[in-house]
Amino acid sequence: MGKRFINGSDFAGMALLGAEKLQRGAERVNALNVFPVPDGDTGTNMNLTMASGVRELQSKRSDSVGRTAEALSKGLLMGARGNSGVILSQLFRGTAKALSGLDEADPSQFAAALQQGVDMAYKAVVKPVEGTILTVARETARHAQQAARRAPDMESLLQEVYAAANESLQRTPELLPVLKQVGVVDSGGQGLVLIYEGFLEYLAGSPAETGDTASEAAPAESFRYLADAPRAAEPARPSIPSAGGNAQAQLSTSEIEFFYDMEFFIKRRLAPPGAPAFDEDAFRRALAVDGDSIIVIADDEIVKVHVHSRRPGDVLNLAYQYGELTELHILNMREQHREIVGEEIDFGALGADLAPDEALAVAEVLTGASPQGIAEAAHEWAPYGIVAVAIGDGISGIFSDNNVDIVLSGGQTMNPSTEDFLKAIDSLPAEHIFLLPNNSNIILAAEQAAELSERSVSVIPTRTVPQGLAAVLAFKDSETPERNTALMSGAADAVRSGSVTQAVRNTEIDGVEVQEGDYIGIVEKRIVISEPSLQEACRGLIRQLLENGGDLLTILTGEGSEASGTDELADWVAETYPDVELEVHEGGQPLYPYLFALE
Repeated sequence: MGKRFINGSDFAGMALLGAEKLQRGAERVNALNVFPVPDGDTGTNMNLTMASGVRELQSKRSDSVGRTAEALSKGLLMGARGNSGVILSQLFRGTAKALSGLDEADPSQFAAALQQGVDMAYKAVVKPVEGTILTVARETARHAQQAARRAPDMESLLQEVYAAANESLQRTPELLPVLKQVGVVDSGGQGLVLIYEGFLEYLAGSPAETGDTASEAAPAESFRYLADAPRAAEPARPSIPSAGGNAQAQLSTSEIEFFYDMEFFIKRRLAPPGAPAFDEDAFRRALAVDGDSIIVIADDEIVKVHVHSRRPGDVLNLAYQYGELTELHILNMREQHREIVGEEIDFGALGADLAPDEALAVAEVLTGASPQGIAEAAHEWAPYGIVAVAIGDGISGIFSDNNVDIVLSGGQTMNPSTEDFLKAIDSLPAEHIFLLPNNSNIILAAEQAAELSERSVSVIPTRTVPQGLAAVLAFKDSETPERNTALMSGAADAVRSGSVTQAVRNTEIDGVEVQEGDYIGIVEKRIVISEPSLQEACRGLIRQLLENGGDLLTILTGEGSEASGTDELADWVAETYPDVELEVHEGGQPLYPYLFALE
């Protein structure tokens, strides 16, 4: 008989092998994307999310199943990308809460933890859709609770979990008609099945018995790549406009009052004898006495701290009483500001803001690189800040020229993570911050970041770049946050969005026959035309957009478009729709030669 209980080491092994299975199958999960577009990314998002969880788990090894699950959950939460990644993080967040305080878990406890994960994931989604990863998780957890009553050990339970997940995955086309129409199962559900397959294989010590959706054979390889190597793709980073409107150029160096950017961890289990109990709220208040941009993420073993302060020595002395300090990163943001704006250093002024006994002997301590944009910690905060997601120099420039302070590089092909949003929020010296995800697959990560942040943050749920552009144009600095939220959301909702890209496979969807290599026109989330000619696909899409009228048509050109073709398209619009105003801008977006916005 197998193990009746699993401990922290067992759960870590399950998670590692589950992540490896997902990594190997990521491209196959991507291929299940309903739309035959070149940027189907469910597998990529789930893989990057799981990899973030693995890194956190490996840094916090424990024999306690509760602590191991908590470490995995924290890593997933901060690294969550896309809707599938956020849902995955919530599934394991609930699981971790159920296992909290346990050194070991038996089948009944583990099954109950799966159910609590499902409950948390459903709460995180405003409008849950059945026939997705949520359905697979829910039906699997329900079966697991029934099976746990008769399962003699954890391996037996995981056999039931894996089989139930596979069966549920096979039923997803019956619950979501578009899956049946295209002839695929749900991609997010497939990703979850791969993770459960890894769970089972770890406990069984041999490959799981496969069904129709099980992983294809893959060559054995070291898991070091996933756990220790750089991410599979560059994470989105805050991108601050660099032209004359550069925010740093509007500040003098002396205005950066809390100029030491500090980030470190407190190892609570290595606290000195007689250390006081850690009070997270009191610790935050103490940091706020002479600091800002404060983030404190605490668990039973470790505390992650980020703060901007004038007195780094005081911060370190405050923190040290709770445990040993590790991974210290201290950056002098005034020095960084001088480099950015080309200002010469006045060595006589260094330390002038501090009393003689408080000034550091060295003007700058630099032990690591800083996130781009951190140097904006001015004492006088602006009323508003705006963070938008975009890809393509042209589109990013348009956002930067229209009140957007930070442009996170990302989109359909690389979704920013929850942590990316949190870093951008933290770097903005603004009383209230608006987030524009500009992609339906990024909204949940933005909302999760807003929930985790202690700052005042509103998410405008923009689903496309054109909606995001309409939202920023509607923003008014003189209005209240509530009024601006209404204005920006209303402007976004008034825009009809379209895009043209090339199909990566043959399919039929919504009555449109698609051949691989054809140009497909998409209005919102619906394929409306497929043509071998890019010009004809664009014209057909524009006809659909203007079917019910419109006043202003905006075209954003991207990679794959040509100036002659754009001119030809513009002439056709002017001739065919003489009453419609036309604007053409260079967007520079990849994969989509043209984006369209109709107002």
